[in-house]
Amino acid sequence: MYKEREQNIEPLSSIFCLILEMLLFFKKFIDLILYSNLFIACCAVAMTWQTQLLLGQPLKLTPLIGLVFFATLIIYALHRVVGMSKVQNFLDVERFHVIQTYQSHILFYAAIALVGGGICFFYLPFSVQLILIIPGLLSIGYVLPFLGKERSLRLRDLDMIKIFLVAGVWSYVTVLLPAVELGVWYEKKVALMFVERSLFIFAITLPFDIRDLKVDKHNKVNTLPAQLGLTSTLWLAFVLMMTFIALCYFNYANLPFFALFISAIFTYISIYYSSRFTHDYYFTGLMDGTMIVQFLLIYLAYHSHWVDKFS
Repeated sequence: MYKEREQNIEPLSSIFCLILEMLLFFKKFIDLILYSNLFIACCAVAMTWQTQLLLGQPLKLTPLIGLVFFATLIIYALHRVVGMSKVQNFLDVERFHVIQTYQSHILFYAAIALVGGGICFFYLPFSVQLILIIPGLLSIGYVLPFLGKERSLRLRDLDMIKIFLVAGVWSYVTVLLPAVELGVWYEKKVALMFVERSLFIFAITLPFDIRDLKVDKHNKVNTLPAQLGLTSTLWLAFVLMMTFIALCYFNYANLPFFALFISAIFTYISIYYSSRFTHDYYFTGLMDGTMIVQFLLIYLAYHSHWVDKFS
């Protein structure tokens, strides 16, 4: 009888082990996508492509798209690796442990991206190359320490400035650069789009500051959530998203506006519930992923067979 039970248990045990191995592989795959910075680089590309669509252009895989992808990968790789010196007391947090473990991998991907980014840069129009100086310098200053008596401070380590830099640089890169490439940077629509994008990026960055309250407090960095408190921060996010919707209403018509409206609602719900989650997948996955969600909604708005009926 015992032999029969063992024979029945063995297949179940094998199935359980197989499922466990698949889950572990899936987790490692997600970690690779998120912490190698491939995902955030894809988010940057999605926002840049969204600008192309909103400016009436088809999606194009241009040298600028390549540069945005590679440059984002490089900057975020440096940000993660250099930032490890600031979080040595928090290595029990899973995301820091993963980054610490795979630092060499992250730097390897960044080295490949440096080559790819350099090639893309030389194929850009000179006007685009020229205006890349500003976001380039700000991004380097954001991740590399050069301030203070011991040159141990980065721009992101200065009180309150981090979130404004993130919103400004992301909007500059994903709105202004493609507009300059298309020769329409001077249009009113582009100016409004820049403000919209800044409000959106600002809003989705707030949950990250909420998540990092303990780390920022340890490093003596004063952020908006630390200053305002959770409730006021969520109200600020609400005001930002409502302003975003209002600007979109004046800047776009019909289906594109509806797509951005749905995106704003989904984004605010994600922001509202962010304080109830601690796992980094919610932030690095879902909150950053709101950029891809917004792009997909805009893509559907411009490629749905319903567009003609609403135009």
